[in-house]
Formats: sequence, C-alpha cells, structure tokens
Amino acid sequence: MRRPFSRLGVRDRLLLAVVGTVGLALVTMMVGFNVILSGSLRSDANDRLQTMAQDQAQLISIEENQVRLVRPTGDIQGLGSQIWVFIGGQTFSAPSVDPDITAAARSLDGQPTSQFLDLDEYEVRLYGVPLYFEGERIGTIVTGLSMSSYYRTQRLTLLGTGSFTAVLLIVVGFVGRWVLNAAFRPVANMTAAAEAWSTEDLDRRFNMGEPHDELTQLAHTLDGMLDRLAASLRREQRFSAEVSHQLRTPVAKIKAEAELALRRSRDPEYYQEALGSILYSADQMARTVEALLAAAQEEGTLARGRADVWQVLADVVSSVGVLADENEVEVRVAPPPRGVKVGVERDIAVQILQPVVENACHFARAEVLLGAERNGKEIRFIVEDDGPGVAPEERDKIFEPGVRGSAAAKERSGSRGAGLGLSLARRLARAAAGDVEVEPSEKGARFVVRLPAG
Repeated sequence: MRRPFSRLGVRDRLLLAVVGTVGLALVTMMVGFNVILSGSLRSDANDRLQTMAQDQAQLISIEENQVRLVRPTGDIQGLGSQIWVFIGGQTFSAPSVDPDITAAARSLDGQPTSQFLDLDEYEVRLYGVPLYFEGERIGTIVTGLSMSSYYRTQRLTLLGTGSFTAVLLIVVGFVGRWVLNAAFRPVANMTAAAEAWSTEDLDRRFNMGEPHDELTQLAHTLDGMLDRLAASLRREQRFSAEVSHQLRTPVAKIKAEAELALRRSRDPEYYQEALGSILYSADQMARTVEALLAAAQEEGTLARGRADVWQVLADVVSSVGVLADENEVEVRVAPPPRGVKVGVERDIAVQILQPVVENACHFARAEVLLGAERNGKEIRFIVEDDGPGVAPEERDKIFEPGVRGSAAAKERSGSRGAGLGLSLARRLARAAAGDVEVEPSEKGARFVVRLPAG
C-alpha cells in the first residue's frame, strides 16, 4: 500500500518534486521537438511535391493543339517519386504503381485548387495542381512521394528521444537521491546524536562550525538553544541542591525539638516552648525558600531593605545551634558597634552568612568567632575558626559548586557536605552587591562577607 504524499519524508518529497519537474521539462521538450520535426519533414515533403509539379509543367509542350511530353512520367522513379498528367479528363501519362494509388491521383483531377492527399495505408502523399495553357485549364498534374523514409525518421526520433528522456529521468532520480542523501546526512547525524543525549549530557553540542549554509545555521541555532536549556536546567538543579542544603539545618532543629518533646511526658509550658521553636524553624525554612527563589529568578539585585547587624548575627548563631552542638563547637559573637545597619533585608543577610558559619562549624576544632565592622559604604562580617584553614591555592576554588577543599579530609563529620554552601553564599552576596572572600589568617580560616551598609 502506497503512503500518502503528506506522510512522505521531506527528502522523499524533494526527490519527487525534482524528478517531477525535470520529467515534465524533458517530456515537454521531447514532444515539442518531435512536433517541430514532424512539421519540418512534412514541409520538406510538400516542397518536393510542388517542385516536382513545377518541373513537370516545364516539360510539357503544346504545338498545333497537340500536347507532348519531353520525358514520360513513367520514367520518373527516383526516391519514391511518381507523376501523373491528366489532360482533358484523360490519363495522359502515369507511372506503374498500385491501381489504388492511381485512382487516388485521378480523384485530384478536376479539383479547382491545388490540394494534398495522404494515403496512410500506402505511406504516400499526393499533390494535385491545375495545368493551364493560355489562361485556360487543360488538365492536372499530380505528383506523389513515398513518405516511408519520413515516417521512419519520425519513429526513430520519437523512440530515441523517449528512450533518452527515460534514461535521463532514471539518472536524475539516482543522482537526486544521492545528492539529497548527502545533503540530509548531517540532519540524520544531528537527529541520532540528539536521540542519544540525556540530561547528563548538558555540554554536548552539534559543533558544526561557523554557519555557512542552512544546515550549519540550524545547528548553530540549536546549539544556542541547548546552551539556554542547559543553563536553565543547571539553575534548576542548583536551586534544588541549594534548597536541600539550606533546609537541612532547620529540618534538623525541628526533628530534634520534636524527638526531645516526645521522649517523655512534660508540662504544657515545655510543649509550648518546643512548638514555638518548631514554628521559628518553619518560618526560617519559608524565608530560606523565598530568598533562594529571589536569587534563582535573578531579580536584578538583592541589595534592598535594611537590617540591624547585631540581630543578623544573633539569628545566624541561632540557626547553626544544632550543627554547633553536634560538632562540639562554641560559636561566639564579638559585639559590633551599636546602631550599625546592613543594606539588605534581614533574612537575606542571614541566608548569606549562614553557609559560611556552617562551613566554619564543620572545620573548627573548638571555636567559631563572629564579628562585624563598618568599612566606608560596606559592612564586613568576619567569620573565623580554629580549624586547619584554607590553602592559598584553594581560596577561589572552594567557592565553585560541588568543590571541597583539601581540609575536608580532616572534617570530623566525614564527607557529608556537598560543597554547595560557600558557592551559594558568594552567589547571594554578589546578587546583593557584595562578595565573600577568604583572607590570610595565622590560625584557622578567616572568611569575610562584604555587604552594602544601610
């Protein structure tokens, strides 16, 4: 069962269009050539018949009312030619031919004008022309010509041009298919490559070079689209990882409060206090998600709002309390100057500082010290620990997503971290027109979080 044209592939449609167009052009040329050839051959035959009639008229002489032929028409047999002369309704001279042909020639005698007559069954063409003497019609000259050679030429030409057209169409079909296959091979390769890719192949591209034709332009456009899709997917993956990372601490606090409250029966005041702590952690989770969403949507900048620096530090200490207890680390705060304000919202500032302090709690041996100071138009939050510190060659590398420094091997909690906290802190800080950096320190690590002053 043949497939409908609408279900054919683009390559097959193009091939049919090319072969159809070339075929129509060739058939039109073939028919036109044969029509012109047929007309030319017929015109040539008519010219010969007329010339024969004129030549025969010059060979007729009339003397003393007697008609005389210089040469009898029965002697004219060259190239299938015959001539009849009819005088006064009688056959004056005739060739020895089939009686039917002679009868057809006689039918042209007496016609008022010159006429042609085709005898298809004998492949003969006749031409009759009136014969006049001194203005009076005395008879008719009929010339005949065998058309077999003309017809044979037409048939051979038609057969030859038809065969040539058929062969040429076959050649065009094969060449067209080869050319289209070669042209569409890059598309097939692109399709196969795209089908083999997965969400893990975010960096794979078609890489067909600079655009120089339609296919390379398509590949270039698709590579650009894949770049945008990969960037979007990375942002989504990063957002999911950051949400998981940042919610781990408040979830741990909620779990610890609930387990402690359910361990044994307690008085209502204790339960009320536990529920208050759980509510605070839930609010912290909601603020964390909102901050991450704002950063993920890249709303231009997070540098808006105003918050008290002391309150920000207090919130950070509270948020890392469970982690500090697990690692047996004391988190201390050096009181900042009174009335110092930071130029971002309180929740945003906490979300920026929290991953840095959590990182310090992981690596500190016993103590983490927080402080803040104003330096011109910015606030410098300082986070110091007494751990192994950061190697100079790793001061920028540790801010890359998923990268953990060489000191991670000495971390008491093993390799539990995912290497996302410092990357998130720097990204949020830069979105708030600030930054997170590592400064040299005589002991342990020293992180500085710079944010606009309020």
